[in-house]
Amino acid sequence: MTSATLPAEQLQNEEMLVIRESARLMGKSLEPGPVIREMLHLISEFLGLNRGRVVLRQPGGSNYAIRYAYGLTAEEIERGVYPPGAGVTGRVLQSGEPVIVQDIDDDPHYLARAVDRARLPNETVSFIALPLRSEGAVLGLLGVHRIRGRTRALADDLRILEIIATLITQILKLNDRVAEQTARLEHENRELKWALERGAPQQATLGIVGEAPALRHALRQIEQVSSTDVTVLLLGESGTGKELFARALHLSSPRRDQAFVKVNCGAIPENLFESELFGYEKGAFTGAVAARAGYFEQANGGTLFLDEIGELPLAMQVKLLRVLQEKSLQRVGGRRETPIDVRIVAATNLDLQQQVSSGRFRLDLYYRLNIIPIRLPALRERREDIRPLVRHQLNLISQSYQRNVGLAPEAMEKLAGYPWPGNIRQLHNVLERLVLLAEGATISAQEVERVIHSEATGSPEAHTFGSAPPPPAAASVRPYLPAQSHDRQQIEQALAQTHGNKSRAAQMLGLTLRQLNYRLQRLKTA
Repeated sequence: MTSATLPAEQLQNEEMLVIRESARLMGKSLEPGPVIREMLHLISEFLGLNRGRVVLRQPGGSNYAIRYAYGLTAEEIERGVYPPGAGVTGRVLQSGEPVIVQDIDDDPHYLARAVDRARLPNETVSFIALPLRSEGAVLGLLGVHRIRGRTRALADDLRILEIIATLITQILKLNDRVAEQTARLEHENRELKWALERGAPQQATLGIVGEAPALRHALRQIEQVSSTDVTVLLLGESGTGKELFARALHLSSPRRDQAFVKVNCGAIPENLFESELFGYEKGAFTGAVAARAGYFEQANGGTLFLDEIGELPLAMQVKLLRVLQEKSLQRVGGRRETPIDVRIVAATNLDLQQQVSSGRFRLDLYYRLNIIPIRLPALRERREDIRPLVRHQLNLISQSYQRNVGLAPEAMEKLAGYPWPGNIRQLHNVLERLVLLAEGATISAQEVERVIHSEATGSPEAHTFGSAPPPPAAASVRPYLPAQSHDRQQIEQALAQTHGNKSRAAQMLGLTLRQLNYRLQRLKTA
């Protein structure tokens, strides 16, 4: 069955596959050749947009030539040289406007310079050429052949091609910038030099501890894009340290001396999103007794970290997309456009592609955010890092509570052997509980086993004040509790019982410390 006869639902699945694989390729490598050729392969294989080629300016000259292609022979690629204005390709490169040739046999501007007409199907063939534009300049062109007599809508093909053209443009820009940074480094000592000169001290300062290959790969990607302003999307399970990575990216960038502003998109009530993000003018609504800058303006010149971006309401997604595109905003109740210069780092533990498919996340915003996706490994994927992480976290917690607590060797073995489904956040919570409840100077294996057992099964103490039911006995992860799961009275009662100790209160409510803080923030705005 060809793409011309596939049902609409299957065509949508094919499109999502192409987009998902293209995004994965970008996250896997910044080398443009293999990535772009594979993208052209994908749109040919699944969407029937054949003989794709990317035309770029020749080094040191004014002409353009085919640099990357799929479905073209070496001889055809060599023939694909175009002066500006020559033929359809040259016209697009000169004008920066897309061109659709409905029938290549009827258009005198179509030169057939690269591919002989005899090699194309004996039916009506179209040619689509889209410019690769960046900051007002034309970098090159994406061109494909298309069989006109098929049922798939031309508008659908154009939409996908525009997305692929945007991704290719980002790859080319990033490759140029990365090449400038890494040209002076030898391949053999890059890892060692990076770890010794800046990796290890910065990681220890920020709490990013470990040497596992998956962690090193994520950190290397942070290093590669740190000096650019490209948007980064941090992906991974809850508790993998996305905020630490976002801060590491900020502190490695030229914006390090400016503000780093964190916004938890899952903790702001929907009716306050716009005023919180974009600010408001005096008198914009009841209670607006003075003008206030929103998070975007607070982060101007620096980095804005949008945590839990998948929780953003659809109405706010539209407004966020506009701000990202226009690089300016209007405060609530205001009429003046305020320019902003902000580097965006977003994070989510959700599958945004699935959210897009279910209609809960906008496709255009997804592409705007998913330029450089960086996956953070779960703790079970870096088991060799558990021991150094335990030592590091235990030292920080002991200093925070002014306690001098150590671990028995058997206790360390217990911690190292646990799968940690809640990742580093769960590890920190367990260690915090062990330090606070330690009966002596050394934490025993029995104490570790008791706390871990309560994590896995849900201790009675954890639900004294909560209305949420305890997790089932077989559960290994704390159940998801919405922000409305505990009312003001329950939280105040827990804090009173623990004499204001938030960590103990969170444990009694079956929450993490971060979750309790979110609920306290929400109660302040209620």
